Amino acid sequence: LMVWLRRTTHYLFIVVVAVNSTLLTINAGDYIFYTDWAWTSFVVFSVSQSTMLAVGAIYYMLFTGVPGTATYYATIMTIYTWVAKGAWFALGYPYDFVVVPVWIPSAMLMDLAYWATRRNKHAAILIGGTLVGLSFPLFNMVNLLLVRDPLEIAFKYPRPTLPAYMTPIEPQVGKFYNSPVALGSGAGAVLSVPMRPSICM
Repeated sequence: LMVWLRRTTHYLFIVVVAVNSTLLTINAGDYIFYTDWAWTSFVVFSVSQSTMLAVGAIYYMLFTGVPGTATYYATIMTIYTWVAKGAWFALGYPYDFVVVPVWIPSAMLMDLAYWATRRNKHAAILIGGTLVGLSFPLFNMVNLLLVRDPLEIAFKYPRPTLPAYMTPIEPQVGKFYNSPVALGSGAGAVLSVPMRPSICM
């Protein structure tokens, strides 16, 4: 009975760690590349996500002691994010509105470091963490370059949860410049400027 309880608790703990660490990782910063500010937040996103991936995957991998666990961890995150992408798509947003981050290749590099160093946990942390930090921004930059037209989608479908100071305003600027009120006020301002008398030496 005690062996059964110990094994059940062990597997239950693995499931709890996997689910909770995944939720923590995908909610670190802005876990999905929204096209309305994906480019401006790329550095912040890369730092937060590569750190969370490295910490969560290392903890999970060292807990199980099995190479390949980091890739499994990243696969869970990818599935969760694709579900979220499908939810946005079901709400009427275009397919390219959400860009799913690329976690799996970086996690595979971490698993490779753990396996190649014969399950050396210090090497996995140092080498694997470094590989994740270097590769994650590169994979995701390529991912963002494949977006059809990020600016058009960003201005046409702004993310509803954006704070006021991050809401795109460029289309409104164009409408204002083309309005008769703007043209009249601009012309009036130019014509009403007093001429400065020339100074004769």
